[in-house]
Amino acid sequence: MASPGGTSSGSSLLQTSGSEEDMQALMDQKRQKRMISNRESARRSRMRKQKHLDDLTAQVNQLRKENSRILTSLTFNTQHHSAVEAENSVLRTQMVELGNRLQSLSEILHCLNGNTTITSGLFCDGPQVNNSFSNPWNLMYMNQQPIMASVGNMFLY
Repeated sequence: MASPGGTSSGSSLLQTSGSEEDMQALMDQKRQKRMISNRESARRSRMRKQKHLDDLTAQVNQLRKENSRILTSLTFNTQHHSAVEAENSVLRTQMVELGNRLQSLSEILHCLNGNTTITSGLFCDGPQVNNSFSNPWNLMYMNQQPIMASVGNMFLY
């Protein structure tokens, strides 16, 4: 004899197995959706990494160019500085030589003006010195040595 509970338990089994299949299908669908989402996320992540790498490579190239430009400028400025230092040394040497000449000429003029004093080892007896020295324009015709500075003395100052 069939009981109404027996029939209901049979249909309950069918409903349970159907809902389990639906649940399994739903879980499979969610898993598939998650896998697709993860793949898309990984693809976007790889793209971001590649873009970052490209940006860094471009920045490296730009910094290398800038470094090269700065190095060229530094080399030029160092050479210019060395040239200016050499010229400065020559000019200082010339300044000392011109100062010595000026002092000697001042002592000669001092003697020509009649002062009979000893100045820097020079003894003046008064106006007996040749009168051509008293006219400064006559000094142009004297045999004067040109002012020279040697390269060896360039870095002494």
